[in-house]
Amino acid sequence: MQKTPITAEQLQAWSENYQSSQARQIATLALAKQDVNDAAYVSKASFAMRHKFSIDLPTLPVTNQQKSGRCWLFAAANVLRERIAKRLNLASFELSQSYLAFWDKFERANYFLESILETASLPTDDRTVSFVLQTGVHDGGQWDMFANIVRKYGIVPKDVYDETYQSANTRNMNHMLNRNLKACAARLRRMVANGATEQAIQLEKADMLDKVYGFLCSCYTEPPKTFDFEYVDKDKQYHIEKGYTPLTFCEKYVGSLLDDTVSVIHAPTKDKPYHKTFTIKMLGNVVGGKPVKHLNLTMDELKAAIIRQMQAGKVVWFGSDVGKFGNRDAGIWDDQCFNPELLTGLDLTLSKEDALDYGFAAMNHAMVLTGVNLEDGKPTRWRIENSWGGEHGDKGYYICSDSWFDEYVFQAAIEKEYLGDLAELANQEPIELNPWDPMGTLAE
Repeated sequence: MQKTPITAEQLQAWSENYQSSQARQIATLALAKQDVNDAAYVSKASFAMRHKFSIDLPTLPVTNQQKSGRCWLFAAANVLRERIAKRLNLASFELSQSYLAFWDKFERANYFLESILETASLPTDDRTVSFVLQTGVHDGGQWDMFANIVRKYGIVPKDVYDETYQSANTRNMNHMLNRNLKACAARLRRMVANGATEQAIQLEKADMLDKVYGFLCSCYTEPPKTFDFEYVDKDKQYHIEKGYTPLTFCEKYVGSLLDDTVSVIHAPTKDKPYHKTFTIKMLGNVVGGKPVKHLNLTMDELKAAIIRQMQAGKVVWFGSDVGKFGNRDAGIWDDQCFNPELLTGLDLTLSKEDALDYGFAAMNHAMVLTGVNLEDGKPTRWRIENSWGGEHGDKGYYICSDSWFDEYVFQAAIEKEYLGDLAELANQEPIELNPWDPMGTLAE
């Protein structure tokens, strides 16, 4: 098809259209000194976003990931802490997100180097190699990656391994780590190109990981190998349980939960048939761990499983795109609370399928569902425990409309018993997707 340039006649006509449009002139005034989303906000619609729910699970105060992208770890740790706090009658409790992040970064450095070796015969501008190099080691992750870390390294209470400046402010730490890993990648690829032996390559890689371990210890301090668990319950009774390792603590307080949980997605795209499982090439953290694996369900099936789990008194980890139709101060996500088409005059209609296929929407934040309002058995709005501190929303708890949920929620971690007959589908061999598939973006 021949390319068509813009003509002077067209520009003149479009200028006249703009000048004669009262709507465009009002929009120009509205946008002069405020954000587009603020100007498009529909206050009347926001009145329906009330923090009143027919299912509202009692949960602990919100956590704060601070200046880091550890939402997936915070959300997953918050799921576990609710079980522990309920069992021990605790009014407040956190698991150490720093402990999980330390081991995730260390394992992911090894995963990165192994990916570099796996693709060493390909040019650096190959799309897969470029993706590996661009992604590097960052803060994001997936439910199955969380499970791999916990299975291998266990968990510890937060007061055993608390935050440091670097754990809470990860940008420059990540920059240094990724610069180092790119230098390591160049060195390993040259060794392969020059015919180095496997033994020499592995010795070099081990030396690289030794330096990464030391750097991470400098940032986080070295993770504990043993600890005592101290807590005070709601009745003001002090308790101490001595002599835990992170794995024995996990065995006692987590049990088989991780093995009994399935990552479920809703991806209505032609490359992902419903009731099939999928994995994503080169997405992971622990070499030798279980692969990231998603079971694709319809939205009705996904919602029904989430509601059954909450009806049983259990919160739900989920992944969504929080960059769409949100008001952070009010703690609202709702597509009905904004009317950008009226403000902009643009056609902004995208189906969920097109939003995924054309790169508009993808998972970028994980949180915890703690409640839902049901009318005639159908959800109208959902209560969300975020990890951005307690400053916004309802003391850090947010709300989303069911219509927003339909469009921008993509994943949830569901215990098998609440999937019913669908649980068996999770045992299928997964179809492998490309590394850049949108179902893996939460880990970037």
